[in-house]
Amino acid sequence: MLKVKAGDLNKMGLLFERYHRELFGFLYHMSSNPDASEDMVQTVFYRMLKYRHTFTGEGSFRTWMYHLARNVVIDSAQQHKRAARHHDLADYAERIGGGPMADEPLQKEQELAMLENALARLSAEHREVLVLSRYQELKYEEIARILSCTEGAVKVRVHRAMNELKKIYLNSEYNR
Repeated sequence: MLKVKAGDLNKMGLLFERYHRELFGFLYHMSSNPDASEDMVQTVFYRMLKYRHTFTGEGSFRTWMYHLARNVVIDSAQQHKRAARHHDLADYAERIGGGPMADEPLQKEQELAMLENALARLSAEHREVLVLSRYQELKYEEIARILSCTEGAVKVRVHRAMNELKKIYLNSEYNR
């Protein structure tokens, strides 16, 4: 990113190749809309170019990228008042780095669908912290920088989000 900042815009393609799938996964889990997620990925990369002067290189590139992505999610939600639509994650597994889901047993597919549903029902704050920590596998320290809070606060949020997710998941399992 420092080379892009210095004017070597050809390096942006390399950044896109490295991070677009990871970014799509985060945005998909935040919006539950694959088309909107693809649009938001493009918006994040556009903002990377537009705001490249703000990247200092002191923190990690991924932290800066997720900070931009969070802002895109917020802006998108404000613009579109996010329609509650559910899409089958299996259709997009290749883009978010999942394995071949067609070969998995039916029970695993049902459990995944229930987990997706439970994740979608979490508050935006809880869903965000779980997506960053569990799906994007960011360290708590990185998440704290992205969310502008302490590492301890991130741990508390993850704990609370996991408890809420567990409650929703188990409730939906019993109501099957």
